[in-house]
Amino acid sequence: MSDQAIAIFWFRRDLRFEDNAGLFHALKGDLPVLPLFIFDRNILDDLEEKADARVMFLHDTITAMHKRIQDEGSSMLVKYGKPEDMWREIIRDYPVKAVYTNHDYEPYAKERDEAINQLLTDNDIPFRTYKDQVIFEKDEIMTNSGGFYKVFTPYKRAWLEKLEEGMLESYTSGLSFENWYKTDPLSMPSLGDMGFERSDIEIPPNRINENLIEHYGDRRDYPAKEATSRLGIHLRHGTLSIRKLAREAKELNETFLNELIWREFYMQVLFHSPQVVKQAFKPQYDNIPWRDDEDDFRRWCEGKTGYPIVDAGMRQLNQTGYMHNRVRMIVASFLTKHLLIDWRWGEAYFAKKLLDYELANNNGGWQWAAGSGTDAQPYFRVFNPYSQTDKFDKEEEYIKKWVPEYGTDDYPEPMVEHKQARVRAIETYKKALN
Repeated sequence: MSDQAIAIFWFRRDLRFEDNAGLFHALKGDLPVLPLFIFDRNILDDLEEKADARVMFLHDTITAMHKRIQDEGSSMLVKYGKPEDMWREIIRDYPVKAVYTNHDYEPYAKERDEAINQLLTDNDIPFRTYKDQVIFEKDEIMTNSGGFYKVFTPYKRAWLEKLEEGMLESYTSGLSFENWYKTDPLSMPSLGDMGFERSDIEIPPNRINENLIEHYGDRRDYPAKEATSRLGIHLRHGTLSIRKLAREAKELNETFLNELIWREFYMQVLFHSPQVVKQAFKPQYDNIPWRDDEDDFRRWCEGKTGYPIVDAGMRQLNQTGYMHNRVRMIVASFLTKHLLIDWRWGEAYFAKKLLDYELANNNGGWQWAAGSGTDAQPYFRVFNPYSQTDKFDKEEEYIKKWVPEYGTDDYPEPMVEHKQARVRAIETYKKALN
């Protein structure tokens, strides 16, 4: 192996060559750059489903990147293991003089990066990280009193006021592939090597549909329409640049831009209050005596509650790895209010199933539904699945698509009566919070 000093760019949630902040800086440096991706066993070992579509998506994406960079006379270093172990191997095997990557904000990622930073520092290797997956991060948008925003509307206002010309421009860099480290092709682990297999679930395309975004505000609440972008998985893993998508949204549709700002709102909440992963943002909500009935939870998971809109949503999730955004609110309210089951159970189930799973958004959405989160709906607001259906799926197209036995003797009776469940939920919450 060559003794030529190199830099490494570590891909994580930024799986693209174009408009990548950290990669831009790495390729502008003086050292040839070897790209790296680590399939992290600290994450993968916890996945129960071996035909996990998200792992398949990651592997397909890395395979495509690997091939593209080989066409440039370089290769990608792809590892499978625990990051600290892998980094010890890398600095033993390669003359690494600098490491570049992009910021990550989730609690596990921060802990991981602190450990890697320490390891690299001990070996006199600088660890340079950059903002890439958000427009504003960490402490960039704070209240006048110096705290972080806990209500969305003033956060959005501050976000828009701070947005300046040029902030949404791409990191073009002229991406000179001449700066890659030249090496013979390196091997990478197969899905089977890692104990996974291909999934039948289809990954939505990484394509910005301008017509869809333009009409997003008018159509997004109707689950029978194909009116949401389905780009969540691409934002989650950085196969799509947030700057590119925000530019389109800013030009085409304020409502769509709001959704991107909500994403950053929840990310700053998680960054400043990492305890929300396991605790209610409003601590008093941890006093609620959840029923946590495992049989009721199973029926909710399987989409057999007897509430058609709820069952349609759960079956869509189970079969496709996706659930319409409006329906996510309905099923979450049903679990936490009608069934009085802990929001953490529902959040964990979504985390297992959603292609677009992102900790901050998932946690924020579930705590919003349960009333326990920042800027959440009040506890006495209980979504009525029937009126939600009448409003957003009046012709029952969505329901009939996902619940084919609806309207026959095979469809179950409602597992709880709406009015009684609503009263029980309000009384339980009120008693626990007062």
